[in-house]
Amino acid sequence: MKKSLVVVFLLLFCAPLTFATLVTNMNQSALYFRTLSRNASTDVDAVFYNPAGLMQLQNGFHVYLSNQTIFQTKTVTNNFPLLNNAVYEGKVNVPFFPDFYAVYKMERLALSFGFGPNAGGGTADYAKGLPSFEIPISMLPALLSSYGVPTNNYSADIAFKGSSVFWGFQANVSAALMDWLDAAAGMRVILAHNTYEGSIQNIMIDPYGTMISAPAFFNAIHMPSLAAATADKAVNAAQDGTGFTPILSLNLRPMDGLNIGIKYEFITKLTLTNKTTQDDVAMFPDGAKTHNDIPAIFSVGAQYEVIPGLKAMLSFNYFFDKNADWDGREDFVDSNSWDLGAGVEYALSEGFAVSAGILRTSFTLLPAYNSDLSHEMSATSLGGGVRVGLMKNLDVDLGLLVSFYDKSSKEINYGFFLGTEKYERKNFGFAIGFNYHI
Repeated sequence: MKKSLVVVFLLLFCAPLTFATLVTNMNQSALYFRTLSRNASTDVDAVFYNPAGLMQLQNGFHVYLSNQTIFQTKTVTNNFPLLNNAVYEGKVNVPFFPDFYAVYKMERLALSFGFGPNAGGGTADYAKGLPSFEIPISMLPALLSSYGVPTNNYSADIAFKGSSVFWGFQANVSAALMDWLDAAAGMRVILAHNTYEGSIQNIMIDPYGTMISAPAFFNAIHMPSLAAATADKAVNAAQDGTGFTPILSLNLRPMDGLNIGIKYEFITKLTLTNKTTQDDVAMFPDGAKTHNDIPAIFSVGAQYEVIPGLKAMLSFNYFFDKNADWDGREDFVDSNSWDLGAGVEYALSEGFAVSAGILRTSFTLLPAYNSDLSHEMSATSLGGGVRVGLMKNLDVDLGLLVSFYDKSSKEINYGFFLGTEKYERKNFGFAIGFNYHI
């Protein structure tokens, strides 16, 4: 049981910050924010989305730097009758989410490098804890009352904060094989780092109508096991791991105006090792290892110039979640996840373009997958933005993204009560990117 809880914590704080697989961040440029379809990209962000498509850049050196600022709210509502409060809210604030790409393009060869947060990238803060933390405490008044000690109320200071970032360092070699066909091979190195800080403190109860420290009361009535169970507890732990992702891609141009990108990212085998300084709940034994693979991804996309200046884009990603090793949690994935995005871009002038996109992400999960600690829901995202030419060799991209999640719920059997837990989420972000080429 403790091992499964650790895996839940891992997936909670390694979850993507927009929509994609259950782990991977697909939002890897400001261009993504303003189109939501980049799998056939022939711009510099093709380093991540379509490495073979880099052969369509003009010869020379290209550099792209972007940052995203993302705000996410996760709300859990639990109707367990003994809780003081039914609603719990977690905030994920990400002021800095950078991506960097560099490409040197020659006639028939391109060398490229990319850097960005491939998973995680933020800090989740549950200032008032979660139902699974508080429910055992909320049962203390009923327990004492059953022993003939009238007790009606409780209180506790519960908090949990976790941060996660999986930095990806990617290098590609792209080559022109034919006039209509390009290919690329690459490798990404993942450096994963998670931190966890949590505490349950100052548990109070009101036997006979007076609030008193729960450990002190249980010690006074000679119940040392309950005194120990209600004593202050804290967690301070970190986890680190390294993984490798081989990447293959093709870029095809079967007709004028049409570009097709195809990419396959192999599974990233990833084992995280605990570095624990305090673990009063025995969830993060120092030196223990857990599996947190990044699933393989198959991507395909098309970009078509409908009329001069107007591009239409379509992207599909399929994530092989069920083949990943998450220490058994992958068994609760009913079918692999996918997303489908469509976008348009229109150049109003040589130095100014507007764009918009829509993305649908689909998860099919068994009820046991979701919990107050970690839950995923299918969603629809809308994005839009502009590209402005600041000077001959420098463009800036500005993008906005808002996401609308499907609501989700599950029944939980507490023995004497069949409860319902509901999950909701809101997501908003904006991005800016600078594209410089020589």
